Amino acid sequence: MSAQPESAEVEKIPCQICRKEVPLSEAKVFEAADYVAYFCGLECYAEWKRHSEQAGKLE
Repeated sequence: MSAQPESAEVEKIPCQICRKEVPLSEAKVFEAADYVAYFCGLECYAEWKRHSEQAGKLE
């Protein structure tokens, strides 16, 4: 009987915008003062940034 290597569980994290789960090693990261936000790609990051800027204008 041959020994098969155990498959390593890849840690995944949901995108802050679309909630698609991506491997943590592949996620785009934005570090804010109080938290870290993860994104599946630049499109979701741009959408998050646009919403954040609009919310800041309302305050």
